[in-house]
Amino acid sequence: MAISRPIRSLSNALVCAIGLLAGAAQAQQTVTMWSHWPDEASKRGFVEGQVKAFEAATPSCKVNLQFIQKADLYTSAKTAVRTGQAPDIFWLEPDEIAFAKSGYLEPLDAYVDLNNLEDWARKSWTYNGKVYALPLEAYTVELYYNRELMKKIGVTPPASMQLSQAEFTDMVKKSVAAGITPLAQGVGDRPYPGAYFLQEVLLRKLGTDDYLLLMTGKLSYTDPRVIDALTWVKQLVDAGAYPKSFATLKLGESHYYFHTNPGALTFPIASWYTGRAFVDPAKGGQPAGFQLGVMKYPAIAGAKCPECKTLAVGGSYVMYSKSKNKECAGKLLSSFANIESGNKWMEGVLLQTGIKTDPSRIKSIYAPYFKELQERSAGAKFFIGTPLQYYSGKCADTFTQVLNRAFPGGLMSVNDAATQMDAACKAAS
Repeated sequence: MAISRPIRSLSNALVCAIGLLAGAAQAQQTVTMWSHWPDEASKRGFVEGQVKAFEAATPSCKVNLQFIQKADLYTSAKTAVRTGQAPDIFWLEPDEIAFAKSGYLEPLDAYVDLNNLEDWARKSWTYNGKVYALPLEAYTVELYYNRELMKKIGVTPPASMQLSQAEFTDMVKKSVAAGITPLAQGVGDRPYPGAYFLQEVLLRKLGTDDYLLLMTGKLSYTDPRVIDALTWVKQLVDAGAYPKSFATLKLGESHYYFHTNPGALTFPIASWYTGRAFVDPAKGGQPAGFQLGVMKYPAIAGAKCPECKTLAVGGSYVMYSKSKNKECAGKLLSSFANIESGNKWMEGVLLQTGIKTDPSRIKSIYAPYFKELQERSAGAKFFIGTPLQYYSGKCADTFTQVLNRAFPGGLMSVNDAATQMDAACKAAS
């Protein structure tokens, strides 16, 4: 018996519909994304918001977003890339460019409009002419201070907000005499914060060109200018500049030490200070009404570049080279790379970004802070990158143990510190 045309047409339609549904199901991709910042509400909220908006605008793509502490994320990522089980997108900082050099990362040139990224930010993630990460987080190294405690010890910063070497030394001595820790800092769980103050002093003393030579092993730590800077910092250390708990104080605890208990005069830290400070005090944020100020690092005697300042890329997102979901992963990363997203980050996180922004359109309840932060960078000559983004291997390990921990902890002399740094870093140049 022949099948009638209407039935045949209905059957064909059902086959086509089933085929379309199967094709749609097959086309849908789920992107796994690992991010740091599980306990930084503003950054986490921004990322969650971006992912939610992306999923709504791109139904064919879903995102399995997980927030993981940095140390655990790095440990898992290093194992996962070797076993072929890495997430499609994960969080790294530029000092881990070795992931790209080892072939574990996918170049983003074909997925993201690189014109929407700052030139200096792209350079931090460029290898063999290709860009390997979306540089979401950027930061300057700032010197925060407690305005109330500064008044208490009788010091009034000049209009330039930059003390001389002698003035800064006097400030430290007055702070110690008043029973106030001059510089809040701790290295209990991080490889770098103990060297923030020293690195900014060295940068200003040497200027960008010679500081780069120092960072690349082409200038000796026994150079007289470097010794001068080390000697002065050692004098501050011996005067009691850092907390007695310096060696065991963790990064998060050093924030609390500065703004809450026991309270410190200054805090040398990257501008991502806000990620922990501008949250509810019950969750570790600075107290309501805390008189936060931002001053410039001191201009020491003979400084070649007193206006110099460190600018660096921080948390970034990379794509796994063996990802099976590159189409959706690429679209997700691309959704971050525009002025609107950059401005949302600046408004919500109050931190710089490697994504281009339009500051004139930024509105925030913390506008006065952001204005002051911009003023401290006005006229600055930026050096891109921190020491650990230049040093690697034995040199990086020595930096962490010597200039980050032992030297500012008062456990090592100037000559020993310089000798050990040269032994580890000049040999690698």
